[in-house]
Amino acid sequence: MSEKEKMLSGDWHDANFDETLLRERRNAELLCYDFNMSKPGSAEQITALKELLDIELPEGLTVLAPVYFDYGTYTHFGKGTFVNHSCYFMDGGTIHIGENVFIGPFCGFYTASHPLNYEDRNKGLERALPIIVGDNCWFGANVSVMQGVTIGAGCVIAAGSVVTKDIPENCLVAGVPATIKKQINR
Repeated sequence: MSEKEKMLSGDWHDANFDETLLRERRNAELLCYDFNMSKPGSAEQITALKELLDIELPEGLTVLAPVYFDYGTYTHFGKGTFVNHSCYFMDGGTIHIGENVFIGPFCGFYTASHPLNYEDRNKGLERALPIIVGDNCWFGANVSVMQGVTIGAGCVIAAGSVVTKDIPENCLVAGVPATIKKQINR
């Protein structure tokens, strides 16, 4: 099994020294640069985003620069989603963002973790687990979402929160780590 296949299946893999993964991340870095340095809304910026995500862009998707992806191709956005300035998508594990999701500035979605013991960590080992966000969620500024987390539809994540566990639908969560503060009545 290749290191890329291990990564996509959530297994420990060599993220630091594998040539295929290094090449893909370098390509994403260059496309992020092209996107971030282009005039907002220009054909060049839209082309860079299409190439980075390797898709036809969903209707109504707005991504403001700067934005950063490890790979780009493993992040999927739904229609009507808005990504504010300075967000980071560490997408070694897939990141699925639903429709009509508002993502505030400086948010990060982190699919990767490293071994606790330094011997394995120094070998470049990493494990990436997917993040799933349901439709109609709102992330305040500076929210961090950790690997393997699923956030149900209709949730509001308060600014500065660190989401480390799954959140059911229609919840207001806040804190470090984020905890449910109340159910949102529709």
